[in-house]
Order: sequence, then structure tokens, then C-alpha cells
Amino acid sequence: MEVTLRIVGEAEGRRLNATYRNRRYATNVLSFPYGKGCGDVVLCHPVIAREARAQGKSVAAHYAHLVLHGLLHLRGYDHEKKREAERMAREEIRLLRRLGLRNPYAVESVRSE
Repeated sequence: MEVTLRIVGEAEGRRLNATYRNRRYATNVLSFPYGKGCGDVVLCHPVIAREARAQGKSVAAHYAHLVLHGLLHLRGYDHEKKREAERMAREEIRLLRRLGLRNPYAVESVRSE
């Protein structure tokens, strides 16, 4: 498995998402497969940092989740259909748990004092 990880700014993230997905905004992660499990994973730092803050998780934990998410796309996982999304989420949760990280989809109540 050969993978290139790139971290980009918002302008490049928006351009790539517009070019390859016809969506005019920067997204957190894009995957570009080019062989059996090989490809590029592009991570947009400003989006990831915003999402981590909004979700009350560390930037490092959010990066770990999104790198795994991108790698699973390279291995053929998808989330366009409900069943595929559930399968992909289960695998993400399993792999993150092995790394000592929490379920990224669990909603935890945040207490304010």
C-alpha cells in the first residue's frame, strides 16, 4: 500500500473539492485512489481544526479519524448508502479504539459550569 498524505489550506481544499466533487467548499478530507489500496489522502487543516473545536475533541484525535477515513476510502469503503456508511463507521471505530481513541461518532454532553 503506497499512500501520500497532504495537508492543505482552505483555498486548495476548496479548489480540489470543486474540481473533483463539484462542491464549492473546502471539505475535511478527500481521497484519490490510484491502485489496489494506493492513493492520495488530502486533509484540509483549517476545516479539521474548526470541526475539532466544534465537536469538543482534540485536533490530533480528529486528524487520526480523518486519516483512517481517507485510508478506508482507498481500500474501497464508501458511505453513499446507509449500509455502506454503517460498515465504514464500524471499521473506523474499531481501528480508532485500537489506537486508544474514542468513538468519533459518539455524542457526549458537554457540561458548562
